[in-house]
Amino acid sequence: MVRFIEENTKHVDKETGNKSNTDVTTAKKKVLQDLIINNGGGLINSWVDSMRACSPTHLKSLMKQSSWLKEHPSALEMFEEILHASEGKQIVMFLDYDGTLSPIVDDPDQAFMSKQMRRTVRNLANCFPTAIVSGRCREKVYNFVKLTELYYAGSHGMDIKGPEQGSKYEADKSLLCQPATEFLPMIDEVYQRLMEKTKSAPGANVENNKFCVSVHFRRVDEKNWSDLANQVRSVMKDYPKLRLTQGRKVLEIRPIIKWDKGNALEFLLESLGYANCTNVFPLYIGDDRTDEDAFKILRERRQGLGILVSKSPKETNASYSLEEPDEVMDFLQRLVKWKQLRSGA
Repeated sequence: MVRFIEENTKHVDKETGNKSNTDVTTAKKKVLQDLIINNGGGLINSWVDSMRACSPTHLKSLMKQSSWLKEHPSALEMFEEILHASEGKQIVMFLDYDGTLSPIVDDPDQAFMSKQMRRTVRNLANCFPTAIVSGRCREKVYNFVKLTELYYAGSHGMDIKGPEQGSKYEADKSLLCQPATEFLPMIDEVYQRLMEKTKSAPGANVENNKFCVSVHFRRVDEKNWSDLANQVRSVMKDYPKLRLTQGRKVLEIRPIIKWDKGNALEFLLESLGYANCTNVFPLYIGDDRTDEDAFKILRERRQGLGILVSKSPKETNASYSLEEPDEVMDFLQRLVKWKQLRSGA
């Protein structure tokens, strides 16, 4: 089932960093890829259509690149505007991993961040409270990043842990949030069944991300996507307490609970003592559809802003854009330099 909602295109409010409701220019429809297991053939076609839609090679822009950039300008080009919006407020950083801190690669186990990016993120964490929010298993993300001073939110925010050491912004060393623990046996069972079921799908990669299961189809020939969707459905139909969502060439099997990256962002802000503060400025940078949950929360809170990492026009709740991880690194480095100059470092 594909659901549609109305989305407004708005201008940036310089006080909050978000887009205001006062200058509505157009109304757009956004496809939310939250697919619910219910019936057969028609649903499979919807799955395959949405699999094509999330592929960069099939993205059909609803507006020209130049027009889209007017609505979601480069965060590098608008850096001073972003700083102005954050004036007098505590910046808190939230970063997706794949496609944001590391390039998207065919083999998800090879999605390593560069040494320069790691150094940049370490410097960032010395300047601002910093969290990695990923669909990956938290332990796996930590093994990629290897920085103890960060907050880590894995499994789309369903597994959150505070810094092990070295953070100046620790709220609680014992910080741990796992709202979907009861689903662990079910997730393990689904993982094993999908591993067996997809053996006949060349290129498919099933990944156990602890509180969710990811079926990567980046290396699956498009002509086999329908078969893969059928294989996934044949397993999912037996688990009504799980749901299917989509990312960039990946199907995500997750528990049906009201928890996502947006909830993780709010939980971390509360843990840091910023739940009801007006002087906090969350900055969330991500490239995936699941990051839209966090972008939406920032828009609703009218605090901080979201930055979408994308080379192509996409429907988004983010205010600004960056094209690729290299631009993300440039933006973070500029932010660190600004903070160091302000602090007299």
